[in-house]
Amino acid sequence: MEDDMAEKSRHQRMMIGAQIIIESLEKLGVEVVFGLPGGAIMPTYDPLMDSAKVRHILVRHEQGAGHAAEGYAVATGKVGVCMATSGPGATNLVTPLSDAYLDSVPVVAITGQVGTSLIGTDGFQEADIRGITMPITKHNFLVTRAEDIPLAMSEAFHIASTGRPGPVLIDITKDAQTAVVPFKWPKQHDLPGYKPTTRPHSRQIKEASDLIRAAHRPVLYVGGGVAKAEAAAELARLVDLTGIPVATTLMARDVFPATHPLALGMPGMHGAVAAVGALQRADLLIAVGTRFDDRVTGRLDTFAPGAKVIHADIDPAEIGKNRHAEVPIVGDARLTLTQLADSLEGKDLPDISAWVRQLQRMQQTYAPSWEEAPEPEISPQQVIQRIGALAPKDTVFVTGVGQHQMWASHFLPHDKPRSWLTSGGAGTMGYCIPAALGAKIGRPESTVWGIDGDGCFQMTNQELVTAALNGAPVKIAIINNNVLGMVRQWQILFFESRFSHTDLHSDRLPDFVKLAEAMGCAAFRVTDPGKVDEAITAANEINDRPVVVEFVVHTDAMVWPMVASGASNDEIKIARDMAPDWSDDGDDVAPVDEDNSDDETEETR
Repeated sequence: MEDDMAEKSRHQRMMIGAQIIIESLEKLGVEVVFGLPGGAIMPTYDPLMDSAKVRHILVRHEQGAGHAAEGYAVATGKVGVCMATSGPGATNLVTPLSDAYLDSVPVVAITGQVGTSLIGTDGFQEADIRGITMPITKHNFLVTRAEDIPLAMSEAFHIASTGRPGPVLIDITKDAQTAVVPFKWPKQHDLPGYKPTTRPHSRQIKEASDLIRAAHRPVLYVGGGVAKAEAAAELARLVDLTGIPVATTLMARDVFPATHPLALGMPGMHGAVAAVGALQRADLLIAVGTRFDDRVTGRLDTFAPGAKVIHADIDPAEIGKNRHAEVPIVGDARLTLTQLADSLEGKDLPDISAWVRQLQRMQQTYAPSWEEAPEPEISPQQVIQRIGALAPKDTVFVTGVGQHQMWASHFLPHDKPRSWLTSGGAGTMGYCIPAALGAKIGRPESTVWGIDGDGCFQMTNQELVTAALNGAPVKIAIINNNVLGMVRQWQILFFESRFSHTDLHSDRLPDFVKLAEAMGCAAFRVTDPGKVDEAITAANEINDRPVVVEFVVHTDAMVWPMVASGASNDEIKIARDMAPDWSDDGDDVAPVDEDNSDDETEETR
């Protein structure tokens, strides 16, 4: 037996742990890694230099590496990979890992760690990154032996990309990176507690089908899980079959064409009136790949009071977490939508045309719009709408977080999957530029427009250097209103216009054009509403370097509609102190079941 093992070992390649890391990345099909070297990860950076298959993008800050990995993952559907050293290098990944966790983005972060003998001694640049990130990763590993690296790498990518996608961290000690061992790729995983349910139960599908066939006011409430499952075609089939209108959350804006007559837009705090009203007045919610988060539901005990709920999600922990579901379905969104459509094919379906007409009237009456800025200022909404209108058809849109993000959700064209990247659950300022970089690296043939605020831009703009040096000609629009716009809006509405520390003085410093030019970008400033289209067209024509266009816009433009935090969605406002008229019940629309409404409210309590 020992002779057989010795013979087998002679035929295995001997490698240091660092080489095994790179070999594992190659076997896993990784093409790009975003990272920044340092002492504890330096052994791995040496063989990385020799890899002909893995391209490394040297970022200027580890947070940029994490968001770039996210952008790459969302735009391509592949696992995004980032790398950092121990201590501050690893802790700089906490924000993007948290962002990826809340938005279910498949990312693998590889961090160096101090030598095994130094763990727990407060050694130089030691941080318990595994403990720190445990609440914000699907799983994480501490690898102290080189021979354990292949299995950890294989399992990390499997966990990140299957079931509900999410981030996984592999922390590898320096001595594990330098030890010499035989390289052996695992034939199977050893994950006895990890068996995601992907196929929905046929009984639940039948029960859901029965509810759909009995509903008079159904709404498809579609979340980011549908985007992650690449189920846009399956969603379209179900909609074509049933005629049920669709509300798409912030994370799902690109899974159903915004121009479709049954597209209601985004629900929630800054959602479209038709989408918010539809959920509130529905008798059935078909919730797929969504988690009933507070930004959508508003005050939970008043959310969709007359609706029964079908809740389908690949993560069983989400079902019933915030809202009771009459029919819970655990499974992959694509399979669930396929089986729902199959179960309804050829069956008699209720006539919901009156309900649809009511919602379409609501859409027409309360279509997203804006007040023109006082002359000669520019309306930020106009800028975003024109970017969407003038951008090439294959454009990927990326946003920062704040007012411009909400306007982008309303006014950009959303008609193609994997064309909308934004930070939803975490609401991470600074996401836009590195995520746009990652998207452009992953899809170099696509135009990538980033729409950022002057506040967000100042957090991660250094990654424009990375974009310039790596041939990633992203286009960034700075919506410069000179303030932290969303915070200022709340200060106006709820803090008696006491503008505590929200004036960024962006009209004085920095000079965004000079800053962008210093980082290798083409750059120009627009202050005239009549020059907006000219500037966007010029940016579209520059493809040899990144472009930054600063649009100086009206300071006090506000995002409407709006549901105040903690308020009921029934209290949505279309402007300050202005509410929509809910009195039109349409023609011959079945009334909401008030008894069911009371029961549902009690359940949510």
